Amino acid sequence: MFYDITEKEIHDFKESYILSIEPLRFREIPAREKRKYIMLCIIIHQMDKDKIYHEIELNALLKPMVEDYVMIRRYLVDYGFLKRVKDGSKYWLDCDVKTYQPFKLS
Repeated sequence: MFYDITEKEIHDFKESYILSIEPLRFREIPAREKRKYIMLCIIIHQMDKDKIYHEIELNALLKPMVEDYVMIRRYLVDYGFLKRVKDGSKYWLDCDVKTYQPFKLS
């Protein structure tokens, strides 16, 4: 799933939804799909592309970012950024993070 997103939309998202960068913390999960997508594109830059995350590790990474970290984990899978084993115990990035460079915070 890809959206045509402008630099202005990314900038506006950052202004409206990011509470802090270090540590990364979001105000809320956006209702609009395009904004949700931007959020997920930012989050994947916080992950190690070569790591297989156990569910507990992934939760520990996402929990400080947003209150409903379980929903974000689900969105990362549903939007195709993450793959997981059938029982949900292990997750890994399934995208080329370089494709999402405009969303990197630093």
